[in-house]
Amino acid sequence: MQPIVSIIMGSTSDLPVMEKAAKFLDEMGIYFEMNALSAHRTPAEVEAFAREAKGRGIKVIIAGAGMAAALPGVLAASTTVPVIGVPIKGMLDGLDALLSIVQMPPGVPVATVGVNGALNAAILAAEMLALADTQVAERVSAYKAGLKDKIVKANKELAEVKYEFKTN
Repeated sequence: MQPIVSIIMGSTSDLPVMEKAAKFLDEMGIYFEMNALSAHRTPAEVEAFAREAKGRGIKVIIAGAGMAAALPGVLAASTTVPVIGVPIKGMLDGLDALLSIVQMPPGVPVATVGVNGALNAAILAAEMLALADTQVAERVSAYKAGLKDKIVKANKELAEVKYEFKTN
């Protein structure tokens, strides 16, 4: 099968964060690929990847990067495929990466999730794909319903926790 989502990271040291996206896409039955490409160390390869992504059937790119975090923006500059940036915590608790990804110039948007938010990036990618795929839409809906069930269960468990001055 051909991938429709591409997970790109600046280095394999980003894998512990980016694997959350991979696990979610796997659970959703969405075909994806994973690659390491560096905007600073392999700029020609990044540009070629971005230019060729749409023609290869890629519908969404999830790009994780830390520090200067140029990767998502460089990808977005060379493709019309939506790019979701994942700032990776490194220096300055990831604030440097977050600001680098969020502050894109007009005409080169990058959707951005929170620091180390690869799971949310994958959920957003699935929601984008769900606009044209009813099976993905059903799986995403089931996932979100499961989130509600977790909170309902947590509140039942909290009701059993007793403190002298707790009123519920």
